[in-house]
Amino acid sequence: MSIKKKYRVISVKTETVKEWFIAKHYAKRMPSISYCFALQNENQLTVGVCSFGRPMAHPLIQNAFNGHYQNDFLELNRLVTNDDLEKNTTSYFVSSCLKALPKPKVVVSYADTSHNHNGYIYQATNWIYTGLSAEFKDYMVKGYEHMHGASVIDMVGRSDTNGHLNKVELLKIRFGKENVYQVDRPRKHRYFYLIGSKNQVKHMKNNLKYQVEPYPKGRNINYDASYAPSIQTELF
Repeated sequence: MSIKKKYRVISVKTETVKEWFIAKHYAKRMPSISYCFALQNENQLTVGVCSFGRPMAHPLIQNAFNGHYQNDFLELNRLVTNDDLEKNTTSYFVSSCLKALPKPKVVVSYADTSHNHNGYIYQATNWIYTGLSAEFKDYMVKGYEHMHGASVIDMVGRSDTNGHLNKVELLKIRFGKENVYQVDRPRKHRYFYLIGSKNQVKHMKNNLKYQVEPYPKGRNINYDASYAPSIQTELF
């Protein structure tokens, strides 16, 4: 049986697959989700989940395409499947999810070098590789290590309306100076996927500020995704 006949990709409510993100994906936390999809087999059992949301990296949204497409930016922020799927099934899943997104859209995703990922699934589905993310230090707060660095900073306000807001000092005041510290943010392989008409995609490529680079290679080490969620069917 072909992959297309054996599997289907459906849009699902985030709540129905929440366990996949919290317990099965290596990040063990919920991302911000705008679109969520499930991969189901012929028995209508969910065997994979993929989600897209607004990127946390605000400068990336503002600058990656010379200010264009700021309202059309998404991040593929979670992708997790069962370990026993046939070859090319995950590629089929990702491609189907991308086709289901509204147009135009700029989609970014990352492969985490700290987990020995190179982004082979993005290479197999023809994403544009633009090198490693910049070296950066995040401010963290003890007890909030599960949060992204940008979310930690935003806990004391997202907007600097007066031009003098020092969020780091506000973090220290709110949580105590001894509880605020810096950590190196792991560098990640950065990939883009462009969705739109031929003219829109051409315009995106012409305005992409990052240099397109050859795909990275290396030994991929997969994390343990053997956890079996208790609910694997979509309720109708």
